[in-house]
Amino acid sequence: MEHHELIPHLFRIEYRKIVSVLCKHFGFDQVETAEDIASDTFLTAAQTWPLKGIPEEPVAWLYSVARNKAKNHLQRDRVFESKITPAIKSDASAIEDIDLSPQNISDSQLQMMFAICHPAIPPEAQIGLSLRILCGFGIDEIADAFLTSKETINKRLFRAREKLREEKITIGLPAQSEIDARLNTVLTTLYLLFSEGYYSTSQQQTLRKELCLEAMRLCYMLVDNSYTDKPPVNALLALMCFHASRFEARVGDNGEFILYNEQDTSLWNQELISKGGQLLHKATTGNIVSRYHLEASIAFWNTKKEDTREKWENILQLHNHLLQFEYSPIAALNRTYALSKVKGKHEAILEAEKLKLVTNHFYFTLLGELYTGIDNEKAKTNLEKAIVLARTSSDKQTIQKKIDALQ
Repeated sequence: MEHHELIPHLFRIEYRKIVSVLCKHFGFDQVETAEDIASDTFLTAAQTWPLKGIPEEPVAWLYSVARNKAKNHLQRDRVFESKITPAIKSDASAIEDIDLSPQNISDSQLQMMFAICHPAIPPEAQIGLSLRILCGFGIDEIADAFLTSKETINKRLFRAREKLREEKITIGLPAQSEIDARLNTVLTTLYLLFSEGYYSTSQQQTLRKELCLEAMRLCYMLVDNSYTDKPPVNALLALMCFHASRFEARVGDNGEFILYNEQDTSLWNQELISKGGQLLHKATTGNIVSRYHLEASIAFWNTKKEDTREKWENILQLHNHLLQFEYSPIAALNRTYALSKVKGKHEAILEAEKLKLVTNHFYFTLLGELYTGIDNEKAKTNLEKAIVLARTSSDKQTIQKKIDALQ
């Protein structure tokens, strides 16, 4: 892998680890300093590696540079030293106590997840800060996830950081009684991270596997901890496994998005499907039913290759429950597709047109699909509207193929 590919890849994975450990060491009142040191570490890599070559152990190199930059910062600023901890006076060598071992990185990230999701911080700010610090999202990506402007996100993150300082929030796992209250926001963050990777609009890529795999890794951390190994966590991880099982079938040789009913099912990863099934079974313990249980159950039925009535009736009923539990336009569209499989295209068209999601290209793509074979002119009209609204070149390419097939 060339340096121009490796550095962004490592930034996505290692940035948040460095920030988490430094924040745990310094405290939240120095969160910007931790972020600056982490960012500067990667800037140094971008300046050094093209000239001197990629080091034999790039991650260890990054950790060493980050540790040295933190030490240099302490040496330059005695006032900053005194704010970090009373134990640090003029002894800048105390920075050597920063532990960048795998276990401490894992512990720091888990503790950081719950610290950021403190109830004193508004939920949207919690998720935005988590995406920034824990997941290494850029401001553009966070703005896309929230469907808002960069200015709004910057203000939201600034206020969130101020709140962390004002409340003197410490980095660590909360009491058991508080974990459940904060867990929902943690799971929402991981769900958003996986979703951005599974269907990405921010970098003109249909699938960004590294984001999905990072979301899964963070979710595994929750499953592996006895305090956070809860049914909704297992259900979310099951959902991720089911979706990840179709990675190789979702994108064509030219980067185009391949619709579910056109995928080569021999490319589906049976090991991940099996793992998802185990996690979904584990998630059924207790009496908690979350949106992740319902979505994972839908994804489970979608791993069944046979196009049977039983499959689509189950998917339809699960979508009905999901929409009652928590309405979303995409879930409503997906339900309409399942309805077409159970009750036919005519009834599905009537239901779809009630949604009136006229700013959503998926809406017109679905109508184009439903009208195909019934009224091809209407199908073409809807697909032409969809291609205007589509945000990525791969989506436009997929829709154009459908238009060409009609002609």
